Amino acid sequence: MAAIHDLLAQVQDEALRVRLEQEINRLSKAKKFGLVFEEHLPECTPLYDIPVKRGSTVAKKTGAVSDMYEVSDIKDGIAICYHKVTEKREEILVNELVSVAQFGEPIYPYLKLIDNVCNAPDSDLWHTLIEADNYHALQLLEYLYAGKVDCIYIDPPYNTGARDWKYNNDYVDGADAYRHSKWLSFMQKRLKVAKKLLNPKDSVLIVTIDEKEYLHLGCLLEEMFPEAGMQMISSVINPAGAGRQNEFSRTDEYIFVLQLGAARVLPESRDMENVPIIWDTLRRSDLASRRGTIKGGTSQFYPIYVDDKTHRIREIGAPLAHDVPIETVPEMPGCTTVFPIRDNGIEMCWGLRPEQARIRLQDGYIRVGKYMPEKPQKYIISYVTGGVVRDIESGAAIVTGRDEDGSVIAHYPKGRDKMPTTNWNRPTHDAQRYGTGILKLIFLDKRFSFPKSLYAVHDVINFFLGEKKDALVLDFFAGSGTTLHAVNLLNEEDGGKRCCIIATNNEVSDEESKTLQKQGFKPGDEEWEKLGIARYITWPRTVCSIEGRDINGKPLKGNYLGSGIPMSEGFRANVAFFKLGFLNKTAVALGHQLAELFPVLWLKAGAHGPCPTLEDDGAYMQVLPENRFAILIDEKHFQKFDEEVRKHPKIQTIYIVTDSEAGYREMISGYDDKDTFQLYRDYLDNFRINTVGR
Repeated sequence: MAAIHDLLAQVQDEALRVRLEQEINRLSKAKKFGLVFEEHLPECTPLYDIPVKRGSTVAKKTGAVSDMYEVSDIKDGIAICYHKVTEKREEILVNELVSVAQFGEPIYPYLKLIDNVCNAPDSDLWHTLIEADNYHALQLLEYLYAGKVDCIYIDPPYNTGARDWKYNNDYVDGADAYRHSKWLSFMQKRLKVAKKLLNPKDSVLIVTIDEKEYLHLGCLLEEMFPEAGMQMISSVINPAGAGRQNEFSRTDEYIFVLQLGAARVLPESRDMENVPIIWDTLRRSDLASRRGTIKGGTSQFYPIYVDDKTHRIREIGAPLAHDVPIETVPEMPGCTTVFPIRDNGIEMCWGLRPEQARIRLQDGYIRVGKYMPEKPQKYIISYVTGGVVRDIESGAAIVTGRDEDGSVIAHYPKGRDKMPTTNWNRPTHDAQRYGTGILKLIFLDKRFSFPKSLYAVHDVINFFLGEKKDALVLDFFAGSGTTLHAVNLLNEEDGGKRCCIIATNNEVSDEESKTLQKQGFKPGDEEWEKLGIARYITWPRTVCSIEGRDINGKPLKGNYLGSGIPMSEGFRANVAFFKLGFLNKTAVALGHQLAELFPVLWLKAGAHGPCPTLEDDGAYMQVLPENRFAILIDEKHFQKFDEEVRKHPKIQTIYIVTDSEAGYREMISGYDDKDTFQLYRDYLDNFRINTVGR
């Protein structure tokens, strides 16, 4: 429907347009169930690397990228163009046009190294920042890391109508009646690829959102990830509240957490030490577990005989059928018979089956409490739950002795772990103080709207990756770069080597866009690009936080909360900054663009060491031990190539340039312990990104 309304706007006859809108509105009133949203017009990507020529699909650099033309001819620097919808003819200067690819058209990416920061020259761990439309960045990453990502954290646009930083579609226009459908379509396309990146056996997807779209997003995530365990956290990010006229002030936002496979939430430790173990009441408390119910079962209602003199359990009896009155149970001389009964007389069930209770009793994990002769249940019976028993067996809790009744005395020397709740009100998650405040330390006078608290991102990632010190983390809505900053802090705290990949576009703010256009600049111009988010905010923050300085070179002030690490010390980390571009398929097939593909091959091989370059176009092979990969460019020299590779056992990835499938199979037959790829077939055949139906 959104696409139909976009097309209706092009109808010149007003009377006809009104009648068509009336009929479409009538048809759209039919009731629909579930999450139903309309696909909008295909997304488009400007291809600044692809020259404008006859037959090209183009857009004006200063116009909407979705407002497309076809070039019929070019004369003296002027393109003769026909509008894709109205078919209106226009003559436009070629340097004012940019080639455009629509969603569904195959395009072939490469990565151009823009810059890097190396603050750990002895480490082969490199993070990556990719400047790109994140859909194409995702598809590049699918080629590189399908099924290998441990954690995806994203903070997507909230669809509020704000125009501070934008993507190349106007789906955030608050006046658009189909803004929800456009936003959902936008998210669905990206989440489809993201799902292919996640390790299905053990990974987590974390998505933040506010009240504008949390209902729609939750339904979309449930629909796309039916196999995942999903929870939603409410997190206070603005304790003072964002004031709104005639509305409640908003203090929080929401975090969807989707756990795939064996992914689990790690507990957080209490600050106290030597915490005694907790004894729980053996009688179940919820009414669904009362005697005779399905949940209560038939085996957990039985007598416990407590000795009247020692007040210790003498015997645990057999279960009673649900229709057997307790009065018929034989008494045991010298004992009080105890059943799990509430004060109001409701018969409940015990928390263990009798055979389990007997084992716990023998091990000292069940004890008798206060005597209450006036109540239906004469004694309180307590026990140690299975989780605490496991803590004792693992050594997390220490048994220091036994009480007079034989029950264990135990405590947690380092405090007892507890599971985090779904309601977060943590002072360190204040986005104003620890998001905007940290950016002010770095940029001084620059502003970025609504950055996340560094510690909020750190904490939610740590709950899943605290024990995965070599995890791969991805954020394809990188914004100011908080996720990479948080991963570096986490690595610094525990010595981890978690690798982080972040992607962001390089759009300028709406206000700056208007100013630049008045000055005669267009997208693609250096003056325009340097004010985009990737180059103006994300990359400078990355460099400054790693080097421990602000943009003027002065040491950062203050310490990181929790760890006490001085910000001025920076991080032992390395990051490569790339811009995603697009190649000519024919040139790739002919082997003319290997140099441009080098960063892609480096990433596919694990991004070990600094990103290399192709120094000699005429070389027949490249053997790069520091980067752990090698390329055979001319298959006639395979024997010499094989000899060189075997001198370097650290090389794990082999690329073979050949058109012969049989030849490729023969050459890799001795590399069973390595990852091998056939170029350029692997790239062209298996990397047809942006194709219909993905």
